This record gives sequence, structure tokens and C-alpha cells, in this order.
Amino acid sequence: MKAWLWFVVMTIFCWGAYVPAIHQGQVAIGGKSRALWAFLFVGVAYVVVAVLGPLALLAQRGDLSALPSAKGMSVSALAGALGAVGAFGVILALMAGGKATTVPPLVFAGAPIVATGIAMLLKRPTTMPSPLFYVGIILAAAGAAMVLRFKPS
Repeated sequence: MKAWLWFVVMTIFCWGAYVPAIHQGQVAIGGKSRALWAFLFVGVAYVVVAVLGPLALLAQRGDLSALPSAKGMSVSALAGALGAVGAFGVILALMAGGKATTVPPLVFAGAPIVATGIAMLLKRPTTMPSPLFYVGIILAAAGAAMVLRFKPS
């Protein structure tokens, strides 16, 4: 398997485990503000993984001498904010009564559809997508609906 596919598999498992793990963290913390405390520790983990990890790799590669372009930094910071707000949305959904068995199918079926649409807006396709592309979108939505409808009780 190509190296990048291993990272895709890693991401699938990590993101797939995120909502059940954060839900269990909330339950273990307990109390009125358990979801907010759990999200705070998600932020601590982000600092460790998303700040210290890249800094260590950049230092190892000797690539800390010059900052990237202002546009690159700002768009990347926007991406980070979108990721954090999305994770916060999961927390708020769980706080508002969503379950760890219902929130992930909606998020993880909807997000790729939105991501593909935005990517197509940013880099317009030169040809019309195949009709099977639209069938895939319908199947993704139908798959989420089926997971929700037939989830174990």
C-alpha cells in the first residue's frame, strides 16, 4: 500500500474514534460542564500534537529559518479554526442531546460532501463530473441515513 494511504487509514480510525472517545471522556469527567472540560483537554492535545509535532519535524529538517507566506499562514489558520469550530460543534451537538451513535454518521457522511463541493468551487473542474459522481453523493447521504435508521440500540 502506498504511504499516503496508510495516513488516510490512520485518519479514518482517529476521526472515527473521536466522537465515541470524547463522549466517554465527558461521561468520565461528569458534572454540569463535563463537555466543556472534555473539549478543553482536546485543545491541550491539539497543542501537543499540532504544535509541538510539526515544530519538531521542522527542526529536524532544518526548515525553521523562514516563515511561509502571509497568505499561506492565514489560510492555514482559517483551516485550523474551521477544524476547531467543527470539533466544538460536535461537543455542542452532544451537549444538546445528540448521541455518540447519531452524531458521527451525520458529520462523517456530510463533511466529505461539503469538502468535495468546496474543493470544486476553489478549483473548478474542466469537465462536468460523471453522473456517477452525483450517485456517489446520494449514496453517501443514503448510507448515513441507513446507519442512523438501523444502528444498534
